[in-house]
Amino acid sequence: MTSQSWLEHALRHSEWRPTRTAVAMGTLFLFVGIIIGALYLTQSSNSSQVGRQIEDLIVERNELERVNEQLRAEIASLRGVGRLLGRAGELGFVPAGQEQILYVVVDNYQPDRNEMALAASAAAEEEEAPIPAYEESFVGWAQQQFDSLRSQIELFAEEAP
Repeated sequence: MTSQSWLEHALRHSEWRPTRTAVAMGTLFLFVGIIIGALYLTQSSNSSQVGRQIEDLIVERNELERVNEQLRAEIASLRGVGRLLGRAGELGFVPAGQEQILYVVVDNYQPDRNEMALAASAAAEEEEAPIPAYEESFVGWAQQQFDSLRSQIELFAEEAP
């Protein structure tokens, strides 16, 4: 082969290379696009599924709140004074007259004892000794710490053989 035919041969191969490179890059971008699309669809599907579950839970919560309110209304109607008086009458209870009421007298009973106890405890708190003023200086504190450390070292030295 001559050098000219070799050059022609090399140039013919080089014509295919850009096309093959473009096809390879296009294929690579296609696969990357498919992977990203699949990931997006998976994430979107999961998000919509969670959204539906949240929606179902909200509907269930609202239904439970409605049932609770209905039960509260029913309880309130059953606790009504008219209903209680009717039920008491069914059981044989009648309103008491003045002649049927008996008052019990208790010696030394103080009806406002809770208020008196609160007043006494408040007075006791006021009479407590005031908090002493903090008068220690840093130098005094440091000297106290140093003395404590020195006494501990002396005790350790006496115990050591």
